[in-house]
Amino acid sequence: MRKMILVLRHELLTTIRRPSFLLVAFGIPLLAILVLLGVTILKGGSSGSGGIAPEASETSELEVQGYVDQAGLISVIPQDIPQGYLLAYPNEDHAQQALQAGEIAAYFVIFEDYIETGNLHYIRPNPSPFSAHVQDSAMRWTLLVNVLGGNAELAQRVIDPVNLQVTDLTPEPQNGASGDHECSKPGMTCESNLLIRYLPTIMLVLFYIFILTGSSLLLRSISGEKESSVIEILMLSLSPLQILSGKIMGLGIAALLQMAAWVGTVYIVLRTGGQTLNLPAGFQIPPSLLAWGLVFFLLGYALYASLMAGAGAMVPKLKETTQATWVVMMPIMIGYLAGLFLVEEPHGVIATVLSLFPLTSPILMIMRLTVGGVPLWQPLLAAGLLALTAIIVVRTVARMFHAQNLLSGQSFSAKRFYTALLQRA
Repeated sequence: MRKMILVLRHELLTTIRRPSFLLVAFGIPLLAILVLLGVTILKGGSSGSGGIAPEASETSELEVQGYVDQAGLISVIPQDIPQGYLLAYPNEDHAQQALQAGEIAAYFVIFEDYIETGNLHYIRPNPSPFSAHVQDSAMRWTLLVNVLGGNAELAQRVIDPVNLQVTDLTPEPQNGASGDHECSKPGMTCESNLLIRYLPTIMLVLFYIFILTGSSLLLRSISGEKESSVIEILMLSLSPLQILSGKIMGLGIAALLQMAAWVGTVYIVLRTGGQTLNLPAGFQIPPSLLAWGLVFFLLGYALYASLMAGAGAMVPKLKETTQATWVVMMPIMIGYLAGLFLVEEPHGVIATVLSLFPLTSPILMIMRLTVGGVPLWQPLLAAGLLALTAIIVVRTVARMFHAQNLLSGQSFSAKRFYTALLQRA
């Protein structure tokens, strides 16, 4: 037991110390949270009535501006423009004198053909993009209100012309799924929010990547040690089963940390970023999805990591790991591709069968659970079948994981791998 723990510790520390692993496992999720936080702050600072008039928080930053109305257009300054911020001058000479005297920071010239051309001139001695934007916003709003006869409510309606309310007449599903037309749950029935609509697909992709990358780490570790003859040194003091068990658990913990970071980030973003991501008030992700995600990830990893270990025992060189990966991961790849097409019918016969089949259930069942409406007996049955299959495969691969295969120099082939696997099943 102590020797197995030493292997576990070595594999875990070696993996989590790699900069590439830290970047992918924790760097990207942290960046996503920081981006959400930044967008939330910016959106919170710029949110308002939707118009182009300066907000109350911006009035302290406004500088007094002047304008020369050659078109005779401006007859009223909107009430939400602070008094004294826009001053009228009869001509450019007077505006220029006021500018030089420091009475105004800049001034606009509204030409006689403004209605036809929409052109303005902005004169400012030391232009700043930020202050110019604020003053431009105030002038735009003033011009719009005056073009519309001084009607500020009509001007606001021009800026935000639609207050859309959608009534969905799609009939309720007949297969027991809880189709929610208001996007309170993820799935293709949600039309108004792309994140909610494609969340089941996102979970499908994430779990496929987690299981694939976690299992591939084991294959590369074993084949690398075989090629460098490290495996021969290890076998002087460790049994093949101790090496196998330690590597599976060590790399499994590393893969679990990566999965927890990514799925946890998705969960946090969806729970805390509702307003920023325009999520509806009724939208929710059940905490039970996290528990099922942990179950299916661990069982799926145990299954495919064991198969990868069996393939690694037969791969003499690192350059052959790509072929071995394709051979071992073919079932879950097929399930992944099928899931991309079945996401629109997550409770159909094909999707249900594939979510119960042990070699595809780790990703298909998670996709269906994300949508919701899955009867409890189905994930229980899928988890039971997956656990039973994982136990059988682990025991079978343990019989393959012996000196004859580990020290063999034969090239890897799919026929040789499956023959050895079936003979020891």
